[in-house]
Amino acid sequence: MLLIFPPLAKACEPPAGIARLAAHLKAHGLPCRPLDANLEGQLWLLDQPSGASDTWSRRAFKGRADSIAALRDMAVYQAPDRYRRAVSDLNRLLSNSAADRGVTIGLADYQHKTLSPLRSADLLAAAQQPEHNPFFPYLSQRLPALLSGVRTVGFSLNYLSQALCTFAMIGYIKAHCPALKIVVGGGLVTSWMQRPDWRNPFGTLIDHLICGPGEQPLLEFLGALSIPKIHVTPDYTTLPLSDYLSPGLILPYSAGSGCYWNRCSFCPERAEGNAYHPVPVATVLSDLKCLTEQTAPRLIHLLDNAISPALLQALAENPPGAPWYGFARIDDQLADPEFCRTLKRSGCAMLKLGLESGDQGVLDRMNKGVSLGLASRVLSALSEAGIAVYCYLLFGTPGETVVEARRTLEFVARHHRAITFLNIALFNMPLYGDEAAEYGNQPFYEGDLSLYTAFRHPGGWDRQQVRRFLESEFKRHPAIARIIRNDPPQFSSNHAALLCGNQ
Repeated sequence: MLLIFPPLAKACEPPAGIARLAAHLKAHGLPCRPLDANLEGQLWLLDQPSGASDTWSRRAFKGRADSIAALRDMAVYQAPDRYRRAVSDLNRLLSNSAADRGVTIGLADYQHKTLSPLRSADLLAAAQQPEHNPFFPYLSQRLPALLSGVRTVGFSLNYLSQALCTFAMIGYIKAHCPALKIVVGGGLVTSWMQRPDWRNPFGTLIDHLICGPGEQPLLEFLGALSIPKIHVTPDYTTLPLSDYLSPGLILPYSAGSGCYWNRCSFCPERAEGNAYHPVPVATVLSDLKCLTEQTAPRLIHLLDNAISPALLQALAENPPGAPWYGFARIDDQLADPEFCRTLKRSGCAMLKLGLESGDQGVLDRMNKGVSLGLASRVLSALSEAGIAVYCYLLFGTPGETVVEARRTLEFVARHHRAITFLNIALFNMPLYGDEAAEYGNQPFYEGDLSLYTAFRHPGGWDRQQVRRFLESEFKRHPAIARIIRNDPPQFSSNHAALLCGNQ
């Protein structure tokens, strides 16, 4: 079997999904090969002359090898101007590579001028004409040899930015090897299939779609029936670990699916009905010990929606052998200065915190289970311990108006010394969440695969007003502007712990 991670996603760490699936297949005696077509495709495009004649593009192309080498050099991450220059040049080269195909490509995104990943008809159109995809020259050279002797091809489709390229690859395979079976799973496919009105529009193109964790369904599809469920440590050894755009390996690891809190209003995980399934803590520690000894990572990326308190405690007591970061909930455990110092000694370089708002009423209406007093104590404890904070804010929820948003501004400004990075997002209403009907569904993203809906804001604070506030007030506050300037361009949280030297 060939397992493919398709373009386009950030190419700074190996794909955890196909590493996990590859390990399971091998453990059951089923040969497979993972292909990170996202990384390979981007590196291939960066090496192709685009014909752009402006000075910046010519200079960027001439220095492309140096720019790639810079992102693999830890010293560059301590020189922000050099880092930003390398990222900017590479992003420009990718953009130039697809300009004549009506596609905008960057290091973190893929957008087509006319085709939308939210419309099944457009995805089928991408499959019918794969030669129009910017990655087609790479795919047409790379895939033929890999498909020899293969009976099944699996795709890990997690992001909207991957969808059009995934279907172009499927179209190419179907045209050249029509007998091959096509299986597609991943986060985006799971979200599609969790819609209550889901009707598979891809039956003529895809043989099997997988919703949720793919290990057992994939084994069953391949005919490995009556096999007991077992835990298998992910296998990264067949991926090009030294080729990623990072200064050493960033090792992704998932210690569970779903969210242990799972109570927040408007949460897509809750709207989709995704249950929480943690990997036992002892197994996580064993996996991380094995993987760090095997791969010697620069940084471990814990992929969980929120690292459980039990796992945080275990990591504090049993350092995994490399610096690490991930999402955590604001809770009493992190408000303990001594515990945070222990976390720091265990290798915790950064924690991502979903604060969402600096107004208590908004937090309560979202059922976050967080008080602002607790959030202040957590920020203080983490700052004193030397752990960087990537703080996530969400503006425009039904319970917020400009009055509450200004309280968020004031809260962030007061705590600016403890907040290293900010992620600022506009609220999207999940289409099939419990709350959507209360506020009235309206067209938002056109397409039968859309996951969100517009809504009537009870306070009349629409998205245009939210954007105006963010641009004219929030981002212009001097203390907040300094935090925003810290954010790594394109790679954001994936490179943040490296850029601040906290690893």
